[in-house]
Amino acid sequence: MTFKKKWKILGLSLRCRMRALSRMAYLDNIAVFVRVVELGNLSAAGRDMRISPAVASNRIKELEKHLGVRLFNRTTRQLMPTEHGTVFYSGAKQVLEAVTEAEAAVSALSGQPRGTIKVTAPLGLGRRLVASGIPDFHDKYPDIEVRLRLSDHNVDIMKEGIDVAFRLGIIEDSSLRMRGIMECERVLVAAPKYLEARGEPAEPQELIGKKHDCLMLRYSGAREYVWTLQTADGPRKFEVHGPYDTDDGDVLTGWALSGRGIINKPRFEVEPFIRDRRLKVILPDTPPTPVQFAAVYPHKKLQDPKVRLLLDFMAERCQRLIKDILAGK
Repeated sequence: MTFKKKWKILGLSLRCRMRALSRMAYLDNIAVFVRVVELGNLSAAGRDMRISPAVASNRIKELEKHLGVRLFNRTTRQLMPTEHGTVFYSGAKQVLEAVTEAEAAVSALSGQPRGTIKVTAPLGLGRRLVASGIPDFHDKYPDIEVRLRLSDHNVDIMKEGIDVAFRLGIIEDSSLRMRGIMECERVLVAAPKYLEARGEPAEPQELIGKKHDCLMLRYSGAREYVWTLQTADGPRKFEVHGPYDTDDGDVLTGWALSGRGIINKPRFEVEPFIRDRRLKVILPDTPPTPVQFAAVYPHKKLQDPKVRLLLDFMAERCQRLIKDILAGK
């Protein structure tokens, strides 16, 4: 083969590779554009995608140059999509979803799931049950990366691009699919020194008013602002009050342990303190209604196999850990 012919073949191969790389870069640019629209600024999109704001900005500029239009109106704090940007976002979102579904289909056929899963969970539950299982899950499926975000705030799954959210509480969002993990018993508990100082309630009615400090878990988007107890006449709501509240479940438990008031908690979260008598269950005959522990995730035409694997792994693990906690293991 002559040198000229070899050079021609090499040049053709390089051009093919460059076109392939260009298509991949274009897809990356679209992904950055979509996250900037959803999060409102380059910094947030960059953090979400693990790239610098400068790289995110360059990708947006490349996309605008390719399309020949401006996609954002830039202000000092936020990027707002232009009319062209709004129109392009709708189609770009569909393109990314189609690629995701196609990759999921290939993974299902190959039996080798790979990629990244974004997961969120409440702080206390996440630390106790979910976080400790992530390394074990990765050991079992080394081609799957997991990004875990712990927060007691009500995370917007669609806006934040979350694949799976573990939740403990009232779940009403019909736009999401739900997989129930288990129903969890709840209890009202307080420290012995609080009960010595304020008296132990003999009936739920005593929780109303200012006779007792009932400490609440409150945060933006929270749905539960009353305590629903199981009475002889069925579930009944009590509008309890306390001098302060928090958006962190572990802080709430800490306050109760220091004798600051009564809290309403899933039993597995406070069982060790009940067992060592640092907290005492009150009103055992009229306990709070149980709470649902579940995983929620966006509706998709084809469920991603790596998400299904994570759900199966975590459901079994969390059920086992909660049962062990309640059994004192």
